[in-house]
Amino acid sequence: MRKLMRFAAVQVLVVLCCVGVALAAEGAPKTKVTESYGKGANVFSLATGSPGELGLLRELGEAFGAKHNARLDWVKAGSGESLALLQGKQVDMIMVHAPAAEKKAVADGWAAGRVLIGSNEFFIVGPATDPAHIGHAKTAAEAYQKIAAAQAKFFSRGDDSGTHKKELSIWKMANVQPSGAWYIVTKSFMTATLKRANDEGGYFMTDSSTWAAEKKDMPKLKILFKGDKYLVNTYHALAAPAGATPGAKTAAAFIDFVAGEAGQKIIREYGKKTIGEALYDDAKYAKQYDD
Repeated sequence: MRKLMRFAAVQVLVVLCCVGVALAAEGAPKTKVTESYGKGANVFSLATGSPGELGLLRELGEAFGAKHNARLDWVKAGSGESLALLQGKQVDMIMVHAPAAEKKAVADGWAAGRVLIGSNEFFIVGPATDPAHIGHAKTAAEAYQKIAAAQAKFFSRGDDSGTHKKELSIWKMANVQPSGAWYIVTKSFMTATLKRANDEGGYFMTDSSTWAAEKKDMPKLKILFKGDKYLVNTYHALAAPAGATPGAKTAAAFIDFVAGEAGQKIIREYGKKTIGEALYDDAKYAKQYDD
């Protein structure tokens, strides 16, 4: 009888352990961390695209980590995916450029602390020969109309990123439903798609930060259209509501840091030492384009 009781007790412990592991796994992030910055005990996760790809996030994360005993885990994702990750409580915060979706997230209650942190802008780049003659366009929509009319090769990220959302809105403004062999969907991030446009001789709408960092390796491309105010790209930081995720409190502190003078100085100076020009504008500049 005692052996049976001991056996039953062991079985109960095994079941409880399995339940505990399952619950821990359920609450753990299901996303793959791309890189980590800082070595502190206060860990938080952040999903974003180009600020991580271009190294700005590293500088911000390491500076914050040193002051706040923190570690930033970057999850590489475009704006649409980043918003989904935040909604699913898979990350503690995001940096995105999708204003309408951001506002809805705050209104729906699963995002908080939407703060303007800076901006860049979009350029339409393409072959120097400019087969669609977009260099003469007066608006981004007109440039897209010319590309469609010429059926000139155009590359789309097609990944629900902020860039993709902006691209689709411009096609809509141009009254064009892009399709056919000339319209190529990559399902890739900014730099990879830019490289394909260079290698295959097509048009692409890239952000100015990526272009500044990568143009030396894109000899077949040049800026053919820029200057439309609609192409200005404002970035906001949003966090999970307080207590919603394990790192929400640290994420909120990071947003305060990025929006403060120390973080803003990093943003407006990032790139000057390495490539001779800033990759992003700060929030003060971006505010004139914020909606």
